[in-house]
Amino acid sequence: MRAEKKYLISEVETHLKKSDYVILANFASLTVADVAELRSRLAGESAEYHVVKNSSLRVAAKVLGLPDVDAGLTGPTAIVVGGKNPAGVAKVLKQFIEEKKKLEVKTGILDRKVMSAAEWAQIADLPSFGALRSQFLGLLTSAGGAFVRVLDAKVKKETPAA
Repeated sequence: MRAEKKYLISEVETHLKKSDYVILANFASLTVADVAELRSRLAGESAEYHVVKNSSLRVAAKVLGLPDVDAGLTGPTAIVVGGKNPAGVAKVLKQFIEEKKKLEVKTGILDRKVMSAAEWAQIADLPSFGALRSQFLGLLTSAGGAFVRVLDAKVKKETPAA
């Protein structure tokens, strides 16, 4: 294998090691300004956007033991990796796609499982981690509050009025 190919494959491997997910996208109709805007939006989630060669991505994924994504390796391919919040990255991509209508999610991998574009869209529709946490805490406090109100009502019912 030529040195240039080895370098490209090692570079893609480095990108893939940055997170436990990778999103493959078709960037064919994006302009340079669109790519710059997308990169700045993804930076808010600590994610990165990289254009890669399909053959390099195929080899790097195989070396790292990732699932086969050959179905998504047609046409121009860009990958989105990095950050700790794949749902937040999916939200950024979905919003960008809805606004620009120039980018298309092909497929991706999350926790070593191949995911379709529709599954990434579902992940994007999930509430944020903070919202889920507040909903959970609300459930916990509402159950406790209801219990206290029942006990309080029982006590008020048993005590005679003065």
